[in-house]
Amino acid sequence: MPADIEPPDGHRLLDPIDRNSEILFGLFMVLSFTGTLSAATAGREDVRTMLVAAIGCNAAWGFVDGVMHVLRTLVARGREAALARAVRAAERPELAHRLIAHDLGPPAEAFGPAELERARQWFVAHAQAAEDRPRLYARDLQAALGIFGLVFASTFPVVLPFVFVDDLWAAKRLSGAVAIAMLFLCGYNWGRHAGLRPWRTGLTMVLMGAGIEAVVIALGG
Repeated sequence: MPADIEPPDGHRLLDPIDRNSEILFGLFMVLSFTGTLSAATAGREDVRTMLVAAIGCNAAWGFVDGVMHVLRTLVARGREAALARAVRAAERPELAHRLIAHDLGPPAEAFGPAELERARQWFVAHAQAAEDRPRLYARDLQAALGIFGLVFASTFPVVLPFVFVDDLWAAKRLSGAVAIAMLFLCGYNWGRHAGLRPWRTGLTMVLMGAGIEAVVIALGG
């Protein structure tokens, strides 16, 4: 589906939680590869195989994640359009109020009949916009590209030590230190924007990363 040009609305393509989530996803993926290397037995060919696999996997999953973002966006807009049509087609205002309240979920308890009626009137006033089929805008594709870039780019800080450091043991230690720092920073920012305790969230992400490596090694990696 071709992208239309959407007027700028002042919002970021991806919010801070989404950005940190994508980086964390990429980090967890690459750790599942670096954890398979044994400093005692792996050779340079094993390192090259790991590098190709890690980069290829994160490129593939970054692409998939970007495509899924586009699909989720289209589905969300389709639901919004369907709600608008149902509200306008309601035979009585009370039925429209019920539809709006159901879509809002628990926060609807804070709205009385007057607020729900204003919402119904808003849907009626914006009837023309709601008639349009769900469309993609340029910023949606830009966001998908940003998701791909975040997942893909998160691979390199963790794998570059294996490129520039000949000693495999030292490369693994340096790679692990970089991964721990990135996991902590992403978790810290994630917690700060999600209303959680940043330090605790950062440490939780570090423990999750260590747990993933431990599981990989336990399964024979």
